[in-house]
Amino acid sequence: MTTYITTPIFYVNAEPHLGHAYSTIVADTYARFKRLCGDDVRFQTGTDEHGDKIVQAAENAGESPKEYVDRISTMFSGTWPHLDIEPDNFIRTTDSDHKQNVQTILQKVYEQGDIYFSEYEGLYCKGCEQFLTEKELVDGKCADHLTEPEKIREQNYFFKMSKYQEWLVDHIKSNPEFITPERYKNEMLSFLSEPLQDLCISRPTSRLTWGIPLPFDDRFVTYVWFDALINYLTGLVYPNDQKFDTYWPAAEHVIAKDILKPHAIFWPTMLKAMGVEPYKKLHVHGYWNINDTKMSKSLGNVVRPKEMVEEYGVDAVRYFLLRDMSFGLDSSYNSEAVIARQNSDLANDLGNLFSRSLTMVGKFEGGKVPESGPMEDIDQGMQDACAKMLVTYSEEMNQFRFSRALQAVWEVISRANKYIVKNAPWELAKDDTKQERIHTVFYTLLETLRILQVVVSPIMPATAQKMAKGLGVSTVSTLADGKWGGLKPGTPISKPEQLFPRLEKKKSAAPVKVKKDKKKQKAKGEKLEGIITFEEFGKVKLKVAEIVAAERIKKSDRLLKLSVKAPEERTIVAGIAEYYSPEELVGRQVIIVANLKPAKLMGVPSEGMVLAAKDGERLVLASLSDTVALGSRVA
Repeated sequence: MTTYITTPIFYVNAEPHLGHAYSTIVADTYARFKRLCGDDVRFQTGTDEHGDKIVQAAENAGESPKEYVDRISTMFSGTWPHLDIEPDNFIRTTDSDHKQNVQTILQKVYEQGDIYFSEYEGLYCKGCEQFLTEKELVDGKCADHLTEPEKIREQNYFFKMSKYQEWLVDHIKSNPEFITPERYKNEMLSFLSEPLQDLCISRPTSRLTWGIPLPFDDRFVTYVWFDALINYLTGLVYPNDQKFDTYWPAAEHVIAKDILKPHAIFWPTMLKAMGVEPYKKLHVHGYWNINDTKMSKSLGNVVRPKEMVEEYGVDAVRYFLLRDMSFGLDSSYNSEAVIARQNSDLANDLGNLFSRSLTMVGKFEGGKVPESGPMEDIDQGMQDACAKMLVTYSEEMNQFRFSRALQAVWEVISRANKYIVKNAPWELAKDDTKQERIHTVFYTLLETLRILQVVVSPIMPATAQKMAKGLGVSTVSTLADGKWGGLKPGTPISKPEQLFPRLEKKKSAAPVKVKKDKKKQKAKGEKLEGIITFEEFGKVKLKVAEIVAAERIKKSDRLLKLSVKAPEERTIVAGIAEYYSPEELVGRQVIIVANLKPAKLMGVPSEGMVLAAKDGERLVLASLSDTVALGSRVA
């Protein structure tokens, strides 16, 4: 099987932003996934470097167009390594082979009578660099750029796009996955229900020289789409190279919805006129919004991907973008959402599962993968969950439903964390008769982590490498390696590397300091130790919480810093370090005093108290006999 996946070639009238990064991370992730499936994959991205807006941007920067496009294109190609994006080809429309290819194709289409000279008057949006119909305007403005188009009357060359309208409608209807998600297919069929206009493909050199000259009339340059879209063929050395024969039948394009019409209508009709089979699939994603407005270089409300990586780390950025956008729909970006994903999904769920599993194996198994003993129902359930996840994960990734694929992965991660709590390996280790059982538990955990390493590798390649190193396995994996039992007993396990640090939320203002009245505190404490009324007891809010992270506090043998969910997340400092290790606490449900006045212990803010019973020299955490919803009141 072969896969040819492309991003749009990005217009270089401004620097790379989050929208560009998302398209390219999606394509990179899909390319990595298809390689896991055993496909022969080619992944291409690049830059679009001709047009009016480029000339204007160069003038504003005090540079020639060539100097300007060289500089900005380098910014794009230089950004992708920061995001662990690895294209097989980076194409530029100023490349000499691309220019030659465009002219060859134009000459062919012109000679067969599908390009003609005429005068046209229409509404032109400079931002889109295309003519718009009245139907496409919102309150008389371009919906994407929020500007009124100007009426232009000009002599130019036109492509007979209308000639292929009926063919295109039939092709879309007979190929249900030609445009996905379905909403965009329906949008294009609705657009095609009206007569299709021909496409203006040139500009006179009297007002624009920065473009590829028409081979049949040097008074004009090629404009936008008959230049830009052909990059997908040039990158395969069309028409007489093995790359074209191998990869074009499997071509899949990733685009944002603002260039849907050029890719869903202009491009297929161009290919038909050229005698080339249409691409296989067009995958259309939504916008990243800030304050309900599309993130766009034209509007100036952009987020720079390199700055995101510097603040959160590359894998946290990749994970957030794929997890928080349902492909095809719009999504909102803000720093709080990234931090929440990092702390909850990555640090608490995956990070702690990896860390405490390997730490316990190091402590109780001498740092080597044990031989599994007989499996009980709970172990078989873990194995079955991994097998089910692989099926769901593959289906969703193939359909570009990355968020759903990750949901399936995180269901297994959540199950594995609960598996640790239910089996309590630290208790099994105290009983010499339970050694075979503890071997099975640890093998099950490590094998689950090995399979998780495989499925997270397309999304978070750096994290997968750390996990593979810790587990003593190769980073070169395929989905076939997801079959249970691939981890060999006796394999050395390394000391776990921290996968994701927890991040603090940015505080908008300093906390208000309240003076402490020690006399009142003492009196209050004495009162609680004596007889109290029902009303007084009712003031104490006891809630069920889950410990999602735990760590020792430096310079203290007694205190642990706990992150708990009840269901909101808070930090509690508990004096239980002499009785519990951090790794055996994560995933455990406890009872907390939820309305205790915040305090600082060893410089760490504490927002509550964990209940425990003192039994001689032992301290035992209070718990419930069954799992209940987080935040439930204890009555």
